[in-house]
Amino acid sequence: MTPNLIRQAAVVLSNLLTFSSPADAKLSEFFRNNRELGTKERAFVAESVYGVLRRLRFLSTVTANEEDDPDDARKLILAYLLRVQGMSIRELEPMLNEQQKEWAHMIKAKSTENLPLAVQADVRDWLWDKLVAQYGEKDALAIGRSMHEQATLDLRVNTIKGNRDEVLAKFISENTSGETNISRTPYSPIGIRMPNRMNIGRHVLFTEGKIEVQDEGSQLLSYLVAPKRGMMVADFCAGAGGKSLAIGALMRNTGRLYAFDVSEKRLHNLGQRLKRSGLSNMHAQVISSETDPKLKRLNGKFDRVLVDAPCSGLGTLRRNPDLKWRQMPEDVAELNVKQTNILARAAKLTKTGGRLIYATCSLLNDENEKIAEQFLATHPDFKLLNAAEILAQQHIELDTGNYLKLLPHLHNTDGFFAAVFEKTQAVHEAGTDQADTEASAVPAQVEGAAVEPAVMAEADEAEPKAAKPKTAKPKTDKPTVEKAKAVKPKAEKPKVAKVKAAKPKAAE
Repeated sequence: MTPNLIRQAAVVLSNLLTFSSPADAKLSEFFRNNRELGTKERAFVAESVYGVLRRLRFLSTVTANEEDDPDDARKLILAYLLRVQGMSIRELEPMLNEQQKEWAHMIKAKSTENLPLAVQADVRDWLWDKLVAQYGEKDALAIGRSMHEQATLDLRVNTIKGNRDEVLAKFISENTSGETNISRTPYSPIGIRMPNRMNIGRHVLFTEGKIEVQDEGSQLLSYLVAPKRGMMVADFCAGAGGKSLAIGALMRNTGRLYAFDVSEKRLHNLGQRLKRSGLSNMHAQVISSETDPKLKRLNGKFDRVLVDAPCSGLGTLRRNPDLKWRQMPEDVAELNVKQTNILARAAKLTKTGGRLIYATCSLLNDENEKIAEQFLATHPDFKLLNAAEILAQQHIELDTGNYLKLLPHLHNTDGFFAAVFEKTQAVHEAGTDQADTEASAVPAQVEGAAVEPAVMAEADEAEPKAAKPKTAKPKTDKPTVEKAKAVKPKAEKPKVAKVKAAKPKAAE
């Protein structure tokens, strides 16, 4: 580690703390502009700035000083190295000037006894209040602390091209260090977990399409869809297509799988993944919104419809820590309207006896149970199915009740929610021409896009799709009263595109 490396990490962090665009995008831009940095140097910068974002309230507390600027990124980097990474002042002294040495001693000596629980959890007050109301104080703190750590690297084995035992054996044979850090995922029957982050995008198993990067929670969602051979299935908010590809593999390349999304870019990027996958039953279609007229001819046609809805992404904070400083209650309220409308439109696509699956990567009741309950109240032609029973039918023993509810501190996955509804009776849709043929609405299959595998390996890690918080710099809450002095909001609220994690390398 060199003084210059600490300075570069601080430069990146200063840029990230404006919260004007996704953290991973800014970090990628920095690396493109500083290609002379080696792998270790890039890893240090990435881990340091993401470490600060994960612990921003705590680190803002230990760097706060009335005589100094509490927003100084160098102090936050120092605080991360000293108070989170556990480095000693002696280790850092050769890289620090006199002013920075004073900071280091001040940071090391700062007491952190009796910190408010929201500061210990490292979340904003509004989010803390919601978590406590839902889960209780003890579990809310456990959830917050579980988000302080990096997520594991989870891989999904593409059963069209390989099997888990074969893939696992290859990885173990390559693990020359002797560390036993490669294992089967505890719930998904096609998952492999690798705690150490690595650049999987150039591995032969990835380039041959035998594996995809995908969190175990996302893998389980495809089993909750439970598609059967020959079915007609829709992924209504497909994004970069990770769940679509998993569903297609479960269908064993039979039937017809539609991937819909409002983003042409995301569906275009799906092309390269599709080519690697070996799937031939997938069709992708850009739609203008959930009310796109081209969907009308598909009403009542689908055996399964998955709505992986745009959400706050607050279940993915291990990968996207900047989201907890960007999202505000008003953003969640806006998303609730979208979620309700999208789910209602997707219901029309579902045939009698078919299933509609609603999912988010959020921890909040507002985006989860409340949306599901509201849907049932306004759609008497649907009933709720038990998620645990559906998984048990596929030999997956995971019982979280009627709904699938995954939490990082309990399941070591991203935070996920899913509800499964079954359509029990047909409802006449005025203006729908039942004579319209299914074929008349078949979209063309997406062509492969020229995307680097290393980039696409990160495309579907968390997928908090279309969660566009409009907040500016966070009014980061003070540890001793209400608000911490980490970042002072002055910029206009940015519209945030889909956020992906920017770890040294790895993804969904």
